[in-house]
Amino acid sequence: MRICLIYDCLFPYTVGGAERYYRSLAERLASEGHHVTFVTLRQWDRGAVPQVTGFEVDTAGPRMALYAGSGRRRVLPPIVFGLGVFWHLLRFGRRYDAVQCASFPYFSLLAAALARGAGRFRLVVDWHEVWTRSYWREYLGAVGGEVGWLVQRLCTRIPQRAFCFSNLHGARLRAEGFRGEITVLPGEWSGPLQPMPVQDAEQLVVFAGRHIPEKRVLAIPPAIELARKRLPELRCAILGDGPDRPELLRLVAELRLVEVIDVPGFVATAQVEEALGRALCMLLPSRREGYGLVVLEAAARATPSVVVAGPDNAAVELVAEGENGFIARSASPEDLAAAILTVHEAGAAVRDSTAKWFARNAPQMSLERTMKVVLEAYDDIRPHAAA
Repeated sequence: MRICLIYDCLFPYTVGGAERYYRSLAERLASEGHHVTFVTLRQWDRGAVPQVTGFEVDTAGPRMALYAGSGRRRVLPPIVFGLGVFWHLLRFGRRYDAVQCASFPYFSLLAAALARGAGRFRLVVDWHEVWTRSYWREYLGAVGGEVGWLVQRLCTRIPQRAFCFSNLHGARLRAEGFRGEITVLPGEWSGPLQPMPVQDAEQLVVFAGRHIPEKRVLAIPPAIELARKRLPELRCAILGDGPDRPELLRLVAELRLVEVIDVPGFVATAQVEEALGRALCMLLPSRREGYGLVVLEAAARATPSVVVAGPDNAAVELVAEGENGFIARSASPEDLAAAILTVHEAGAAVRDSTAKWFARNAPQMSLERTMKVVLEAYDDIRPHAAA
């Protein structure tokens, strides 16, 4: 089949769980013999060629900063991308048997829906997250939040095959008024299905992700300072980058933890994996996660995770309390430090149970299983000749 994947980011030019998922999906679909075109915003220098294997990349807009200084998503790039997607599908839509896109940033989904009449493709939509009306208002203010929520609600009315990655957001999609079929996909894990050899844990806490308000990286230094009162050798690595990085560096210096907390910025994937492999735990204090792939990345190395309970955090669905990690009650220094100390007190037993949890669950959460579900959704599609 000829498949078009639409997302405004492409790994590794931007880094995140959804980026990793779509890059892996494109490669796996191509390896199965499907012709895949990945439509995205340009995130590389003009004239450069993105380094991909097995699939084509087409840009639907120029290089643009996706985030404002506050860490919030800017409005202009999704609009520009939506227009670019609409133009691409008007020109090439008849080539595709299926178009699969992320629901967010909604304008590209609206563009695909508008172009479908001319393109005759089937539309598949991945709902990584569904935001509540109150969260929209908190995120963009009273007026902007109401507009954002209405746009999201409009997107739920588009005829589509809907995929979600957590029970939380599957239920929210239904609550927002979606009346079609909703499938909660098995997972996004694209690595080995058997855990790696269990390493002895160092007294090291690792965070890996964007430094944006939703990830709450600023909660980490006070928690490390508090935990060090019981574990004076405890250290921390906060990997990644983002708008909260300057404040994070200031806070680390203010707490006199420069020699304790390493904040190197973005590092190579191999360095992230190496750090996770020797960590006491992976700490993810996010208030909002659509899935939480890093929990699986840690578990593959027998490293338990600490996540935070919250109404918008689907990552808690990946943590079996006391087996492959612990769920802190809040992102307060006291609760995060208590969870880190609980991991330490559990010792080697929790690393062994994390490895067993991963061995049992990884095959069910694998990208291979997800791909089978996705392709089954295309069963009624018959390839047609390219226009």
